[in-house]
Amino acid sequence: MLRSAVNDILAEGDAFIRSFGYVLPPFAYLSPEALKASDHALIKARSMGWDITDYGLGRFDELGLFLFTVRNGAREDLKRGRGMLYAEKIMISRRDQLSPMHRHFLKAEDIINRGGGTLVLELFAPGENGEIDRDAMVEVPVDGVMRRFEPGGKLALKPGESVTLMPGIWHAFWGEGGDVLIGEVSTVNDDRTDNRFEMEIGRFAEISEDEAPRHLLVSDYDRWL
Repeated sequence: MLRSAVNDILAEGDAFIRSFGYVLPPFAYLSPEALKASDHALIKARSMGWDITDYGLGRFDELGLFLFTVRNGAREDLKRGRGMLYAEKIMISRRDQLSPMHRHFLKAEDIINRGGGTLVLELFAPGENGEIDRDAMVEVPVDGVMRRFEPGGKLALKPGESVTLMPGIWHAFWGEGGDVLIGEVSTVNDDRTDNRFEMEIGRFAEISEDEAPRHLLVSDYDRWL
């Protein structure tokens, strides 16, 4: 992705988020220089902040996702079974923009439609080896009520509705009828090692620097900070 496109997406996404009365934390608006100069080691260590991805395929409008990690715990806390065991994200899935089929090894997550269009999820259960089971029914809690779907069944969430996805559940999602503001509340988030995609794709975008970054992405931290 071009950095200029990323900068535009950041501005558009921030405006969309604010239109629902949700305001990002102050560190979202730090310049790269301010983020580097200030004592923000925890933000870097826990991969908090902006995350724009086209999964390395260069087709963001068709296959992509806008994310901002608001807070995040540490995997060391998970190992100890105490401490900051949770994470929170705010995301935007554009109309008909696919977030491709994937699962998590450790993370359980609530996916919440915070406003906009309808959020549609395609669901599969994992087989014994963890791969997609195209014959098994899949069960997920939807706002506290267990619902059962055929393999590849579609769950449509209207604004205010949510689903809980346990580790291993395969899922893809997209917006229908308009862009969707999505909340995610989960156990500790680790996007570098805790995603298994059905397709042979990357988790982060490859950025071409045609202009200076307005704000750094979490995938920029190792290089810029």
